[in-house]
Amino acid sequence: MDVLALRKTRLSRLRMRAFALLAGITTGLGPTSIGLAQSWPTRPITIVAGVAAGGPTDTIARVIADTMRTSLGQPVIVENVTGAGGSIAVGRVVRSTPDGYTVSIGQWGTHVTNGAIYTLPYDLIHDLAPVAWIANGTPLIVSRKTLPANNLKELIAWLKANPNKASQGTAGAGSPQHIAGVYFQRETGTHYQFVPYRGVAPAMQDLAAGQIDFMIDQATNSLPQVRAEKIRVYAVTAKTRLAAAPDIPTVDEAGLPGFHLSIWHGLWVPKGTPREIIAKLNQVVKDALANPTVRQRFSEIIQESPRREQQTPEALGELQRAEIEKWWPIIKAAGIKPE
Repeated sequence: MDVLALRKTRLSRLRMRAFALLAGITTGLGPTSIGLAQSWPTRPITIVAGVAAGGPTDTIARVIADTMRTSLGQPVIVENVTGAGGSIAVGRVVRSTPDGYTVSIGQWGTHVTNGAIYTLPYDLIHDLAPVAWIANGTPLIVSRKTLPANNLKELIAWLKANPNKASQGTAGAGSPQHIAGVYFQRETGTHYQFVPYRGVAPAMQDLAAGQIDFMIDQATNSLPQVRAEKIRVYAVTAKTRLAAAPDIPTVDEAGLPGFHLSIWHGLWVPKGTPREIIAKLNQVVKDALANPTVRQRFSEIIQESPRREQQTPEALGELQRAEIEKWWPIIKAAGIKPE
């Protein structure tokens, strides 16, 4: 055998060994990966919420946790970790072991706008893996009953006729109400004062008492006051009307087309969590969102689940990226900083 033929034979043997080694590795990983998904979970799961007990985010977490507990056969605990607009809670999940036992529940504020307001020690996109888009909470534009405007066009006209005299209540700098107000000013060319409160509840109390002029806040908080005829409503900030209040027009119908805002909720896990576990978590969450009891509880707090095909990790990831692209420039241009 000549030298060239010998070299070809040796090269062929090396390739065969490499293929055999690769096949062995693949075969070895397959059952391990499948076994991991089949055995998970073997202990309690913690859903970390960056809010105090009560309120939409906490309620959504507990409703979902109750159903997940039954499906998974393990306790699902909701832990409230407050501070820095929910960023402390998200950071805790980011730093946790990526094994599916620590889950972040968050929303538009914690997983989008906080990135433009705070200097975060983590990346909202690259340090977390999306699990499921679970709920949408749509704000309403509402005012005190005595404000001299009967519809949204009249409200905007009144604000323009009284520059820097009107007041909008918020739950503090960088809160959803504040950012919505900044967006409203930009889209309508109006100017008014923001009045920060230590939460939505006291702001809504003052609105009902006529101490402030208007607010842009979730229907969960504002619709009960509308139904009690304590405040006036102008529009819902969505493309479609609320199922819970079909008589309220959308902003497009009321004269401010494109002013869309949703305080949506989702679930995330730390980057590096096995895909099989994420897939199993997603399926359990999808099953929960289809549960009649969960749907009823969501209806009671005026939350709407996205369509089933939108409840995927991919859909949540796309939503989060699109919202960052939309809101970060608005927030940074307004110079919004935490108090």
